[in-house]
Amino acid sequence: MFVALLVWSLANYLHRSFGHSHKTIDARSWQVKFRIVALMLGYVGNICWAFLFFPVARGSSLLPLIGLNSESSIKYHIWLGHISNTLFTLHGIGYIVYWAMTNKLSEMLEWSRTWVSNVAGEIALVMALAMWATSFAPIRRRMFEVFYYAHHLYVLFIFFYVLHVGVDFMCTVLPGIFLFLIDRYLRFLQSQRKARLVSARLLPCGSVELNFSKCQGLQYSPTSIMFINVPTISKLQWHPFTVISNSNLEPDELSLVVKCLGSWSQKLSQQISTSADHRLEVSVEGPYGPVSSHFLRHEALVLISGGSGITPFISIIREIIFQSSSNPNSQIPSQILLICAFKNSADLAMLDLLLPAGGTPHPIPDLNLQIEAYITREIEPPAAARIRTKRFNPTRSDLPIASNLGPNPWLWLGAIVVSSFSIFVVLLAVLTRLYIYPIDRNARDGSFHYSFFVLFDVFLACTSVLTVSSAVFILRKKQRGSGGEGGRVKSLEMEMEVVSPSPPRPAGSFVGGEVESVPARQVAEATKVHYGRRPDLEGILLGCQASEVGVMACGPRSLRHEVARICSSGPAQNLHFESISFNW
Repeated sequence: MFVALLVWSLANYLHRSFGHSHKTIDARSWQVKFRIVALMLGYVGNICWAFLFFPVARGSSLLPLIGLNSESSIKYHIWLGHISNTLFTLHGIGYIVYWAMTNKLSEMLEWSRTWVSNVAGEIALVMALAMWATSFAPIRRRMFEVFYYAHHLYVLFIFFYVLHVGVDFMCTVLPGIFLFLIDRYLRFLQSQRKARLVSARLLPCGSVELNFSKCQGLQYSPTSIMFINVPTISKLQWHPFTVISNSNLEPDELSLVVKCLGSWSQKLSQQISTSADHRLEVSVEGPYGPVSSHFLRHEALVLISGGSGITPFISIIREIIFQSSSNPNSQIPSQILLICAFKNSADLAMLDLLLPAGGTPHPIPDLNLQIEAYITREIEPPAAARIRTKRFNPTRSDLPIASNLGPNPWLWLGAIVVSSFSIFVVLLAVLTRLYIYPIDRNARDGSFHYSFFVLFDVFLACTSVLTVSSAVFILRKKQRGSGGEGGRVKSLEMEMEVVSPSPPRPAGSFVGGEVESVPARQVAEATKVHYGRRPDLEGILLGCQASEVGVMACGPRSLRHEVARICSSGPAQNLHFESISFNW
């Protein structure tokens, strides 16, 4: 539908423009039409840019309204980026060819006082090409740092882009940029606080579980993600990881899992292992995730994972555990089947994360859970490895993770948007009437400088957003400090001082080791390990007898596509498929 919109817009632009075009003294008719085509390609590119920033506003309240979250909508940002860069490149090349044909290459260096700046457009195009070239999958996945740093050129691109397109077209893309600016500044404010890291569990499979202290008022849904930054590794790099804890089951802690695959995660694991002072500075953004737990509505639930794809399902299982233990009459799936495929038996340690590190206080008698674990590269159980637990000594400057805007973020975010935009419009009106209009009316050369007017708009928009966002952030921070949350944090701090480190447990204790608690014993009894083979997904899924079965898959692309193919086949009338992917 969006591509159809672009095609229709381009056809409409060309039809109207060709109908009013005429032969000029300096160019032939076909050259004029060539220039019009190049211009209209830029117009259509602006339509893409009007939507480009909505998918990457992580804390936006608009995405949940259409059933999306930040990680599931990033693909739309990628598609819009490819289309807009293609159109802008054709737009720029078209104008250069036109100037060459009409012997006007000197216009490439023109910075007009009364109209758009060609130089600004060329600089913006160079920035866009740099971001575009480093965003393709081969470079993005193999040289993530190059992609990450190059993508920060978007700040310069936006600056020169608005100087090139002018005020009229800046208003077209202003809503998306305005919301993104608010979201980005709020995330910046949150990231300035150092998060209180309580402990870490080093698993033999190379993964690390990080446990943070959090305010009890912080609520989030299963399958949420959180971005973390470790300044001692890199002050600029932020990496997303899956949150495996449950905000109700673990009211004082937030846990996430880091799979040590790249250089950044390997350095993090090494610092945790070798830290002598039991301290590690960490900044966080988030968590971000879906609004509702829609998976609870199914009669049966099948969770299929490959490798580290099990991490979002850990949070789902913990949510079901909480629902079954807190309210026995709550609506939860009557049958839960977890199918996890691992390469090596060391990865079985991921099953130890199904329950919190401290265990759950209540048994889970009504949870009909079955776990089928498949080890594809080994044919017999190895010797049990051990999980190492390391606790950290937080400083007074380390704060529990808290929401930027409190328990009703959509309400406060709406207040920020409305207030900042209202202030922007009022300031712009006052500035235009009292300063720009008198100069424009009395100027001898005819008008106020076009680029200065655009710069005033940008400055006022940024000032309005930064002022209102900072005021609301400080207000919410004071309310947290003077309200009930502050007392709970203090109580948590006292408890942390007397807790002693727990002894390490054998990895894979759910599959044969010693199980300490009743809930852990229940999960261990529900686990069956298969060595040397892969799961028969088609036989398992088509054998589900429930009338409504929710099927969720997370892992390699081939696994997700195979599950999707089975669920869309003719016999699978009762299967409802959903893919969870963090690989973009």
